[in-house]
Formats: sequence, structure tokens, C-alpha cells
Amino acid sequence: MTLPATHLLYLHGFRSSPQSMKARKMAARVARDHPGVQWWCPQLPPSPRAAIDLVQAGIAGWPHERMAVVGSSLGGFYATWVAAHTGCRAVLLNPAVDPARDLRSHIGEQTAWHDPNERFFFLPEYVDELRALECPGQPPPQQVFAIVAKGDEVLDWREMTARYPGARIALLEGGDHAISDFDAHIDAVMRFLRLA
Repeated sequence: MTLPATHLLYLHGFRSSPQSMKARKMAARVARDHPGVQWWCPQLPPSPRAAIDLVQAGIAGWPHERMAVVGSSLGGFYATWVAAHTGCRAVLLNPAVDPARDLRSHIGEQTAWHDPNERFFFLPEYVDELRALECPGQPPPQQVFAIVAKGDEVLDWREMTARYPGARIALLEGGDHAISDFDAHIDAVMRFLRLA
């Protein structure tokens, strides 16, 4: 019997932030329907090692059997790592499968999606940090729900679905990387998370 989750972590994607559309919609929904749930959506640093260190420190006191994680794009890669290490439920939104490969071409100065005036550097060593975070194991497939859009213009839907054998996958015929029609899927996300 899976216990309802009392703690929910949301991990945004590359160049994104807690101001992303999906993060804001999730935060509003949790506040409205599950006000007792502890919600945390940190601004992740560009360094993958620093990002995971921040997340580990933030959830150190959380009960693993009562927590869940949602991750989008690169945040989905991080969420897979969190779920594999805690055994918690995970919702993955167009999750990055091989970010070390994909982000190699993004080394250098980047701008933030939600504030083009905000700049950061993606350093060459961050590719190695991503490689070090690749999970040899998998989260239990029954603990994973992935929403994957065939129309994703950034990531290959075939790689995303192949990465999570046995998991519940909602494969969208069209869509885009941002899952712009997230309103149509948020109910399924909330049901899977089973928040207290």
C-alpha cells in the first residue's frame, strides 16, 4: 500500500526556473487542493553536481516513502536520479535521457528562458558532471509516470519511452517540448502523485 505523499519536489529544466509554466501550474494546484503538502521548487544552479547537492540537502529530512518528485526535461533526468535513490514516485515531463551528449553543444554563455537579462555559463566540466549522474539502476517502473510528446522539438520521443521500460507512459501524438497543453494532463499527474 503506497502512502499518500506529504512532500513534493519539482525540478525545472535547462535554462528554466521555478517561473516555468508547468512549475507555476503545479504550485497553484498543490496550494489549492493539497495545502498541507510541503512544496519545493528550487532554482537549480547550472552545475549538475551543485544542483544534485542542493536537492539532496533540501530533501535530507524528507520521508522517502511520503515524498514524490516531478521533473521536466533536464529536471526529468535529475528526478530519475532522485527516484532511483529514494524509491519515491516520479512524474517525468519530456525527460532528458542523455543530457551529457545533448548539452555538449551548449557550452558557453546562456540566457534564462524567463528572464533574458539573466545569464549563466554552462562550463565544459558540467558535461562530465552529467555523465557522473547517469543512473546505472532504474526507479521501480510502477513508481514512474512519464508524459512524452512525439512533437518534442528538442528531445527524441523514442529515446524517452525506451528509457523507462514498464513505466506508465502517456505518449502524446503531437505536442511540444514545453507540453504547452499541460492543463490537459495535470489531472493525471495529480492522480499519479497521490498527494495527502
